[in-house]
Amino acid sequence: MLHTVNKSPFEKNSLDTALRLSMTGSAVLLIEDAVYGAMMGTSVEDKLRQAVSERSVYVLGPDLKARGLDPSRVIEGIEIVDYLGFVDLVVKHDKTQSWF
Repeated sequence: MLHTVNKSPFEKNSLDTALRLSMTGSAVLLIEDAVYGAMMGTSVEDKLRQAVSERSVYVLGPDLKARGLDPSRVIEGIEIVDYLGFVDLVVKHDKTQSWF
């Protein structure tokens, strides 16, 4: 299953919920304001480092760019994807769960 998260982890608990309820081996894609959570040096870095060890975690590159975030500061193990990569993830997974 692909889990998409679009809210900042510093304003909503959507990321926490997605990580808690997603199964080992599933994929999590951070989009829109959720991309802030993919950055090193934040209070959610440890949660995402743990998540990367159990599931695939992705962040949408155009949303990083739109927010002026440096891709070189993305947590190791989180893969940056473009819009085509987003489409590929949706096609690859039989179900998608969006967390708002």
